[in-house]
Amino acid sequence: MAFLIWVLLVVILLLYFRQVYSKFSKAGVNHLPVFPLLGNSGHTLLRLDNIINRITLAYRSFPDDYFVGFYELMNPLIIAKDVKLVKQIAVKDFEYFVDRRGFGKEFADPLFGRNLLLLKGEEWKAMRSTLSPAFTSTKIRLMVPLMVEVGDHMIRTLRKKIDDSGVNYVDIECKDLATRYANDVIASCAFGLRVTSLEEGTQFYEYCKRMTTISFVGMLKILGYRTCPKILKMFNITLSSKALSSFFSDLVLGTMRQREEQHVLRNDMIQLLMEAKKGTLSHDSKVVKDADAGFATVEESVVGKTKVVKEWSDVDLVAQAVLFLIAGFETVSTVIAFTLYELALHPDVQDRLLHEIRENVSQHKDNTIDYNVIQRMNYLDMVVSEVLRLWPPAPVADRKAARDYNLGRPNSTAQEDYIIRRGETVQIPIWAFHRDPKYFPDPEKFDPERFSDENKHKIDPFSYMPFGVGPRNCIGSRFALCEVKIALYQLLQHIEVSACPRTPVPARLQPDSFQVRLCGGHWLRMKPRH
Repeated sequence: MAFLIWVLLVVILLLYFRQVYSKFSKAGVNHLPVFPLLGNSGHTLLRLDNIINRITLAYRSFPDDYFVGFYELMNPLIIAKDVKLVKQIAVKDFEYFVDRRGFGKEFADPLFGRNLLLLKGEEWKAMRSTLSPAFTSTKIRLMVPLMVEVGDHMIRTLRKKIDDSGVNYVDIECKDLATRYANDVIASCAFGLRVTSLEEGTQFYEYCKRMTTISFVGMLKILGYRTCPKILKMFNITLSSKALSSFFSDLVLGTMRQREEQHVLRNDMIQLLMEAKKGTLSHDSKVVKDADAGFATVEESVVGKTKVVKEWSDVDLVAQAVLFLIAGFETVSTVIAFTLYELALHPDVQDRLLHEIRENVSQHKDNTIDYNVIQRMNYLDMVVSEVLRLWPPAPVADRKAARDYNLGRPNSTAQEDYIIRRGETVQIPIWAFHRDPKYFPDPEKFDPERFSDENKHKIDPFSYMPFGVGPRNCIGSRFALCEVKIALYQLLQHIEVSACPRTPVPARLQPDSFQVRLCGGHWLRMKPRH
């Protein structure tokens, strides 16, 4: 009898899975083979392959389709493959896809749930409008000296390590170096702190690393909130620990209180958040063209330029400060690490970039680095733009349907249009677009010439999206590009970067990571220039 009950349960489960996983096939939407319960996420959850590779495989497996399906466990997602469809979703019909995918209504972690990345609807519009003035060229220009100060410290630290090595060079894990640099910049520019993570671990660095590293357990929590949020809520499971929440809340609110009491003014994000709370943060009176920050810079939409008066709570402000940390800590360090990797493997590019840096140095005898100096460097922008194409730190963007929407036919053989239902998700596979030969010839080749004045006009703007696309693009693209360029300018002026025995060639993504990491690490050799 017990045996028959088990057989019946298995049959019921199989019939249920068959129903769940027939959604796309019934509508003529192609997708990769699925595994019951795991869907198309099995390789990732078993840590056999990076999720980026799996999404790219789905993108490439059906070359003639406009969009394909993907099952995240049992959640059906649509992967957009056509630039016109991307434009439609992210810009033209933006009001149908205002929100990013969150973690369910029951999500109870304010550090994540209340930040700009995950706010929804009118609240997102109000917060975007409130924060947009904080990321203009004029505001970032004032933070450049803080970035340069951290860069100077990085050079001194590297020189000491090289001197202590006894062999006039040192082999460095550059992702770790870049992460510590980005940590110290974000500590200074966002939190008003002077920390020295480049020399040793600090409490701020350790908390930042814990906040920004997506572990296997962390990924399971994210998937859990997206598939069964009520269960996680029942067991009071959050993404960040109470210790992390308390640390950053105390830090931000304590710093604000101290500045209010002592009338301290500093050109950093805490100051801008204080102005935002008072409603005194405003856009530049003088308009600066977006192009001055580089080819990859994204333009602010009407949403960000529309003035909205809204009172924000302390929790809201802390959440935005933590978002600056997450974005600045992880994405910037990834871009710096991969730029150094490509420069080490392409010494001709490094030599040309060094020539441009030295030309700039010769024109500024006091060796002053300011915003204008960085923006005038055309080849530096070409190099960074190409790294962002080949190694985008945010490899996927997503949009959630606010109401039912007709996506059209998925391919030429489909018999009817596909209607994406309210609450379902469209993924924009940035990584796959950036490596599609249809948009970028010989896409695996590192070639900054793609972004020369003669060539960059050939790039379809909806095939190149390192900072996202549409009104929900990255609000901090100018800040990130400026920080990356200053770090490279200072580093390459003094340090030569080359491959070492531990440098991974060819480059492969780490299969058991949920982030953009090289298998074998980002090991490079650094020695002083003469």
